[in-house]
Amino acid sequence: MNIFNITPHSPLYPAGLRQYLKDDAPPEIAFMGLPQILQNKKTAIFCSNKCPASLILQAHDLAKQWVKQNITVVSGFHSPVEQECLKILERGTQPVIICPARSIDNIRIRPYLSRLVEARLLMLSPFALKAKRMTSKMAWERNRFVAALADTIFVVYAEPKSKTELLCQEIVGWGKPIYTFAGEHNQKLVALGIRTSDQKA
Repeated sequence: MNIFNITPHSPLYPAGLRQYLKDDAPPEIAFMGLPQILQNKKTAIFCSNKCPASLILQAHDLAKQWVKQNITVVSGFHSPVEQECLKILERGTQPVIICPARSIDNIRIRPYLSRLVEARLLMLSPFALKAKRMTSKMAWERNRFVAALADTIFVVYAEPKSKTELLCQEIVGWGKPIYTFAGEHNQKLVALGIRTSDQKA
């Protein structure tokens, strides 16, 4: 698959990147797949690497629900829960947007080839080609990029004092719709002003 670029002058460049990231908006986005998927309403999913078992089960059910509802999901799909949700999403026909925390010229394409050909997958990266190794800084930048791209954000779990929790604080400041699961494990997120999934309109 060929790799193409979207610049800020392109009509395909997502307006949310400039709106929320401002000067941190990437000067160029590399992609493989159908860029028109960016025009869909998008839901982002985030979860810390460590996650309570009860929330993992709820995340599985949520991913199945998104498949049924034909919702376009965007994520880095890096943490274990995010990866498991991707496996569920791949069973559906709805588009998925994967944003790795490195350049996409270093991604193994074979596992995704059929979905790319069928225009059900968009691989998107704000990083320059040849950026092979993910760093914690790149993961942070990628997650902000994903959050800025999405219309709605869902946080399965944010470990206390983690980068995920810090990202949640920033998203709340943006005023963007952000949700989590109700329950004892996410009380701190609710205290930040994040709504629970049962409060969705």
